[in-house]
Amino acid sequence: MRVVAIDGPAGSGKSTVARGVADALGLEVLDTGAMYRAVTLLALDRGFELGDGEAIAQAAERAVLELGDPPGSVRLDGRDIGGDIRGPAVSAGVSEVSSHPPVRALLRRRQREWAEQRGGGVVEGRDIGTVVFTDAPLKIYLTASDDERVRRRHRDEQAAARPADLKAVRDAVDRRDTLDHRTTPLTPAPDAIVIDTTGREVVDVVKEIVERFEAAVGAER
Repeated sequence: MRVVAIDGPAGSGKSTVARGVADALGLEVLDTGAMYRAVTLLALDRGFELGDGEAIAQAAERAVLELGDPPGSVRLDGRDIGGDIRGPAVSAGVSEVSSHPPVRALLRRRQREWAEQRGGGVVEGRDIGTVVFTDAPLKIYLTASDDERVRRRHRDEQAAARPADLKAVRDAVDRRDTLDHRTTPLTPAPDAIVIDTTGREVVDVVKEIVERFEAAVGAER
């Protein structure tokens, strides 16, 4: 499949770069983080204990989760939840929900199904190259300095009309990193190309990935 697997920590530029690469290659993009956030919202809405991974996975199995139609949209059982999944309650709970093996197994299966239905795509998350698409022709691991990541998250919060001072954003990023590394350690795939996006223009990073993908796909033919 024509899959570009993009992994990296929060604030490394995954979502922005993934959209740019997808547009350049004529592929669809899948934000797997939005899937975990949607399941977290489902759990909160239904009053589940966030530690009950089995119950959450069973409810998520029955739910209809639609991403990317139209591009960037997230719908749960027909309801647009694109804004709701970025709220503070979901942000606080998503690391715990995403740590449960039954939840991860379910969503990984759905991620593979999504790509199979489309013949590929640009898929971004935390374990795409290491677990979900280990045979992807191109695996990218994006990184950035801590200061750059905090600056980007602060900008995103302001753009979403969620005012927060820089220290609060830094604390939130540090807390998320700690939780994420406890539950789903984030590491590049052995054959991933590591790209530091600090101080780089998005268009330059996108261009590099597109060129590497075309070279990788050409080499497989």
